Formats: sequence, C-alpha cells, structure tokens
Amino acid sequence: MSDPVAAGVHPLATEHFPVFLTAPGDTDVLLVVMAIFMFSAVVGIGVFYFKLHSLPEQMAHRGQKVQFEIVAVLGLLSLFTHNHLFWIAGLLLAFVPLPDFSTPLTSMAQSLGKLAGGSSQSQAAQGGVPTGTAGVPLDVETTQSGTAQVPLDDHRPSSPHGS
Repeated sequence: MSDPVAAGVHPLATEHFPVFLTAPGDTDVLLVVMAIFMFSAVVGIGVFYFKLHSLPEQMAHRGQKVQFEIVAVLGLLSLFTHNHLFWIAGLLLAFVPLPDFSTPLTSMAQSLGKLAGGSSQSQAAQGGVPTGTAGVPLDVETTQSGTAQVPLDDHRPSSPHGS
C-alpha cells in the first residue's frame, strides 16, 4: 500500500489517515476480509440452523419407526411453514417414548390362533388342510373352467343326494 500523504494530499487534510483507507488503485483488504467473514458467517449460521432443525429427527431415530416418521413430518412442516409449533411438537414427541402396542397384540393374535385350531402358516407347513384368508378350511373342487376354492361347511351333506 502506498502512503496517501506521499500521493499529494490537499494541504488542509489531516496528516493521519485511518488504517482502512486505501490509496486509489490498491486492493481494499478490509472489504475482502469482511466479505469472506460474512460469507462464512451466513453459511455457518445456515448449517447451525439446519442441524438444530433436524435435532428432533435425530432423537426419534432411536425409537420406533412410526414415531420417527411422525417427528420427520412435523419437522418438514415446521421447515416449510416457518411455524415453530410443529418443531416444538416434534421435539416433545421425540422425547416421549411411545408404548409398544404391536408386540402384545401380535402375541394375543397368535395365542387366539392356537386356541382356534392353529394358524394357517403352521397348517400349511405341516401339509394340513389349506385355509383361506379368514382361516376357513378350503375344499378344492375342479370345474370345467378351472379350479374353484369353496369353503368347507360342516353342515353340508356328504353326498350330493342328501344321504
């Protein structure tokens, strides 16, 4: 940098110039430093904002899948609507562990299936009578158009003539 006094300054001007003043044609170092600082600050604040915004999702990731999906949807809603209530609701939901309802219900369904005569998977694996979707045994009758599956009826006569 050249000295502004040596460049022919007006005689009434002060002899002491601030450090940030540059002579014509020189690079403004303060402008360059501040531009780099501002760019870094904006990017840093943006990264911090998105990291803070994804905090509920990271916390709910260790929980159940349904809880994680609800928290993720609340996070996206808060991001796109700028409504902080969704983010707070997602954060609170991520903190609260949801009770596991599926394991006891599955256990009850399996127990009821055993009491009712076995599950369709166990009968199919053992080569038993094929069952339909409701666990009703199926009687396979061949017709001219192909194979038709008809539920067995315990009250059906054994012969077509009713004997």
